Amino acid sequence: MKRLFKISSIFLAIILFIMGCSMGNKKEAPQQKNGWKLVWNDEFDGKEIDKTKWKHVTGGSGFGNNEDQFYTEDAANSYIEDGKLVIKALKQEHGGKPYTSAKLITEGHADWTYGRFEFRAKMPLGKGMWPAIWMMPTDMEKYGGWPSSGEIDIMEYLGHEPEQVHGTLHMGNPHIYRGGKVSLEEGTFAEAFHDFALEWTPSGMKWYVDDKEFYQTTTWFTRKDEAADNEPFPAPFDRAFFLQLNLAVGGNWPGYPDETTVFPQTFELEYVRVYQPADGNYETANDTAK
Repeated sequence: MKRLFKISSIFLAIILFIMGCSMGNKKEAPQQKNGWKLVWNDEFDGKEIDKTKWKHVTGGSGFGNNEDQFYTEDAANSYIEDGKLVIKALKQEHGGKPYTSAKLITEGHADWTYGRFEFRAKMPLGKGMWPAIWMMPTDMEKYGGWPSSGEIDIMEYLGHEPEQVHGTLHMGNPHIYRGGKVSLEEGTFAEAFHDFALEWTPSGMKWYVDDKEFYQTTTWFTRKDEAADNEPFPAPFDRAFFLQLNLAVGGNWPGYPDETTVFPQTFELEYVRVYQPADGNYETANDTAK
C-alpha cells in the first residue's frame, strides 16, 4: 500500500509539473499598457491556424515582383508548432514555380484604421528569402488602386542581409516610397526572435525594433493619377487596412536563391497584437508601449 501511494504521489507530481510548465509557457498578451488597449491578437497557442482570424492567399502569379514561389494553403507550408506560426519555404515545384511557401492575411476577418501593431518574429536565412509583415487597404479603389491606394510595410527583410530590416510606405501616382532601415549591433534577425512594432496615428507613423524607434514620418501624400491634385492629408492612410504575413522566395528586390541558399527556410511568429488608445485619443497614447 505504501509503495502504491508513493508511486501515485510521484505520478501526480509529474502531472502537476507538466501542467505548470504548460501554463508557464502560455503567452499572455497585456490587455492594456501605457495608454494602449488590446483590441485583437493571435498568440498562436492553438493546434491549428485560426481560420476565424486568417485566410490563405494562394497562387504563383509573381505578385508584381517576379517572385518565384507558389503560395499554398498546405500544412507543409504553414502551421502552428510550439506556440508559433511557422511559414515554411520549400524547394519543390508547384504550379510552374520551383518553390512553395505561404501567405496569410486578415482580410475579411479584421482590419483597422490606426493603432499600434506588435509582432515577435524570427527570420529565415539565405539569398532570395523575403519575409514581410505588411498592410494593404480593405478598399483598394478609394484612391485609385495601387500605388495611390497606399501600402504599409511594417517589416521587410532580405535573407542575404540578415542583420538588417526595413520599414516603408508606398503611395502616390507616379509611385514613390519612403522609409528607413535598422541594423543590429550584434547578431542577426535569423538567430533569435525580435520584437517589431508600428504606431500609426492620424498625424504620423513610427517603426520600432526591440522597442527602439528607427524611423518615423509625419508627411505623406497620394493622388489618383499623375494629372490629379493631391488628396488631402492623411490620405491614403486614413482608412482601414488589413494585415499580411508572408515569406516570398526571389523577386526583383532580394534577387533569387543561389547555390548557397539552403532549404527549407522558415519565418516564425510568436504573436500578433493590435492595440488602440484606451481613451480614444491617439495624440496622448504613449509611444513607448512595452
